[in-house]
Amino acid sequence: MMKYQRIFVIVVDSLGVGPMEDSAAFGDIDVNTLGHISQTVETLEIPHLQKMGIGNITPLKQVEPVASPLGYYGKLKEKSKGKDTMTGHWEMMGLEVTKPFQTFTETGFPPELIEELEQRTGRTIIGNKSASGTEILEELAEEEIATGHMIVYTSADSVLQICGNEETFGLEELYRCCEIARELTMREEWMVGRVIARPYTGKKRGEFKRTSNRHDYALKPFGKTALDALKAKGLDVISIGKIRDIFDGEGITEAHKSKSSVHGMEQTIEIAKSDFHGLCFVNLVDFDALWGHRRNPEGYAREIEKFDENLGKLLAVLQKDDLLMITADHGNDPTYTGTDHTREKVPFLAYSPSMEGNGEIPEQETFAVIGATVADNFGLEMPEGTIGESLLDVLKGIVK
Repeated sequence: MMKYQRIFVIVVDSLGVGPMEDSAAFGDIDVNTLGHISQTVETLEIPHLQKMGIGNITPLKQVEPVASPLGYYGKLKEKSKGKDTMTGHWEMMGLEVTKPFQTFTETGFPPELIEELEQRTGRTIIGNKSASGTEILEELAEEEIATGHMIVYTSADSVLQICGNEETFGLEELYRCCEIARELTMREEWMVGRVIARPYTGKKRGEFKRTSNRHDYALKPFGKTALDALKAKGLDVISIGKIRDIFDGEGITEAHKSKSSVHGMEQTIEIAKSDFHGLCFVNLVDFDALWGHRRNPEGYAREIEKFDENLGKLLAVLQKDDLLMITADHGNDPTYTGTDHTREKVPFLAYSPSMEGNGEIPEQETFAVIGATVADNFGLEMPEGTIGESLLDVLKGIVK
């Protein structure tokens, strides 16, 4: 019995599959991101996800369950107290977040924080409210370009976001201001999970477009994770998309930025064709950023179809000693009220060309089974203070 040489963990950002038992305490009643998308749209053609068992996890109007899936399927619960990106990803790699990250959705940021940020950056701040990234540009970007003022805003997440026009504000200046904001928001009363630089191009309303030069300034994880254990052992830990930012670089040996979720899958396919030994950890953010928060089930459905098409290409290049795990970090039901994430269980799909069996695994109590499985596969102890039990005994394959 040999273990897997390469593991791919793909996070389909926000693809929840039904409410947690405590979802009402988070303001989320009868939410189901994938299920409600299926109910809302006419078509949903996802043959590769269907073969892996996605239709067995939650009822889908267009996708029948399969009697014999490619591998294993099930649901994961979130043990941590939250429904945001960092909480979900940190838990996957073994950290339980017991206190939700602070949000300023209803009030904007405190006047004291805004005043100090203005003094330190030398710029007048406009905005300071919760808004979508496209709406805030349509409202305030012309003013920013004309005056040199700085757009600061938040969302339903624990984030402070700063916009900057790449031509008039400049990328380096945007990053400088974000670094100051990150320093200030390390204080407990102002602490947010991420400060995000949001560069854009364009000169007038209707032309503004955000660019791929976004940069996230995240909190460092409060403890060691499975990623740190892998890196310390000399294994490859390759991040695609915003994984590096979510962990502030901790435990990462190689990082690739993605222009889109389609691009992220293309990068993953190319890495699958290369030589490495360890983990390739992928976040595909467009599902959440472009469609979930904007409450667009049709756009979300088409994004899933694009993912499925590239999933087929990835499955075709997997080697016998590869393991693929597909999951999500929270929900973002595009049919629900508001624009916030939704507290949901997430899908778990696992496949290797060498797997001996297939079928349903019991519902797991934490996302951390993923990191524990990865560590166990490579013969590593999870760092002290982490959570999660390995599923490797279920997911092992025979490698000739």
